[in-house]
Amino acid sequence: GERRRRMRVLELYSGIGGMHYALIESNLSYQVVAAVDINTTANQVYTHNFPNTALLNKTIEGITLEEFNKLSFDMILMSPPCQPFTRIGLQRDLDDPRTKSFLHIVDLLPRLSKAPLYILLENVKGFEKSAAREYLVKTLRECQYTVQEMMVSPTHVGIPNSRLRYYLMAKRSAQQKISAPSTGPAEDAPPAPHICPSQDKSHTCPCSTQLKATLEVQKKQIQNSDLSVQQIQAFLEPQEDVHEPQHLLPPKTLLRYAQLLDIVRPSCRRSWIIKHTFFLPLCDVQVEDVFPSLDQCSEEEKVQRLLDLKLRYFTPREVANLMGFPQSFTFPESVSTKQQYRLLGNSLNVVVVAKLLQLLVTPELQHKDGRPH
Repeated sequence: GERRRRMRVLELYSGIGGMHYALIESNLSYQVVAAVDINTTANQVYTHNFPNTALLNKTIEGITLEEFNKLSFDMILMSPPCQPFTRIGLQRDLDDPRTKSFLHIVDLLPRLSKAPLYILLENVKGFEKSAAREYLVKTLRECQYTVQEMMVSPTHVGIPNSRLRYYLMAKRSAQQKISAPSTGPAEDAPPAPHICPSQDKSHTCPCSTQLKATLEVQKKQIQNSDLSVQQIQAFLEPQEDVHEPQHLLPPKTLLRYAQLLDIVRPSCRRSWIIKHTFFLPLCDVQVEDVFPSLDQCSEEEKVQRLLDLKLRYFTPREVANLMGFPQSFTFPESVSTKQQYRLLGNSLNVVVVAKLLQLLVTPELQHKDGRPH
């Protein structure tokens, strides 16, 4: 049989290289022919980790059809900037200058001399309701792609971090015309939750804040008992490597956010990102014992009690671990801690994308009439 040629991949909005790491994790045979991003700090991190990949520091709309054709890629991976798509209800997303680059790609698709076989796009929840998504799907169908969309959170693949994201996978059906709509996810696909039409449930659910808080607590308890999700412990740095003072929460923050913090223990199986940072107590003081009685305390007592909890932020390395980045991933020394948090916050979950890539490509390799793969 002929040797399988490496898939040529174009990585758009490449950031710190989450998609590239997902390719590695997926075990597919690939070559990233170019990565494109305009964020100079993200680009420093990308080059630091992938010095041999061609990285174009330019706007996507600045790349001509001819340049795209020269790259001759089989797959596009992209995670377009989210801002325009998250303002639910506003149809401004197509007019937003940040959407320009995205529309440029969609418009070029039908004109490429060789349309890519696969496309995978990641975005925030809310993109599914956007005009940009509608335009993309319409174009893909016209170009003979089978399209599958799903909402996936890292918790679906056993990682204790709740971060629901929208994914679109498109596969070009070369010979057959698409007659039926695309089939559902394959057996081993993570469950795709239904995309709920309305985020604002206030009119149907007049439940009190108190009830909401109780439900939240129950939800967290359920998540913590879900044994298919790993404990956070598995993602933490050795205690002695975490320089305590720098990561502890200052009194001001403690007071301001005390009731809002999502506090997790090393034994928990869940975490959220709040402003790109996580919170975590290092000791096993009963958090539940401290909070109910806080209201009766004076300011000083409050601060002291909260300080006793020794709450700390996750370190950037731990955030990277929760997002599925391998140990080989590092930041150059020139990138500040604050920038590290921000860059990670804008990136994606490597393990989730790797699983989706396998799902997107693998069936293709199997039914090529008995050729080895």
